[in-house]
Amino acid sequence: MKIIDLKTWPRKEHFDFFRRMEYPQFNICVNLDVTRLLQFVKENGLSFYFTLGYASAAAANEIENFRYRIRGDQVVLHDKVHPSFTILPEGSDLYKMVAADMTDDIRDYTKAVNEKNDRQPGFMDLESEKRDDQLYCTCAPWFSFTQLTHPIMLGSEDSVPRLSWGKYHREGEKVMISYSVQANHCLMDGFHAGKYLECLQSYINNL
Repeated sequence: MKIIDLKTWPRKEHFDFFRRMEYPQFNICVNLDVTRLLQFVKENGLSFYFTLGYASAAAANEIENFRYRIRGDQVVLHDKVHPSFTILPEGSDLYKMVAADMTDDIRDYTKAVNEKNDRQPGFMDLESEKRDDQLYCTCAPWFSFTQLTHPIMLGSEDSVPRLSWGKYHREGEKVMISYSVQANHCLMDGFHAGKYLECLQSYINNL
């Protein structure tokens, strides 16, 4: 992790502009092609949810702006960010939030997050709650959507991106899923979200 020198940061003018706003968040919703992803998880006996979360984090780590975070009057750049999932235990309508650090192998990661889920009895891991090197991932598998919003802390310091997806559906030979990116405009623009979505689609296609 490194602290950004705001005096020489090329994004400083944009940062200062959006920093004045009480709600500097923006949200983009798209249809993502998960045809290959669905094939991959079936072939390897993996969780679709955790695999898409891993792919989402892998793509986010390729885009520098997704690794920026606001801390008070500073901006930091993390070396790596990790997914944090909402998980609905079987037989319950109350989810919990579970995070596990990225590994080099998607299979190892799926095992690690399942083990963390089994070990964590409560709603949230208090140590994880203190971290900002995360991506908040959630799924609404009951429906597709064309728009989505998330609860945030008002003001410009809530800077952890929210990545969400809905129920997948078929369009001809393809399997598509509604996918949402919510981020802080102080740290990125639609351009960076677009590059992220391109990277994520490429990652999925090449699984």
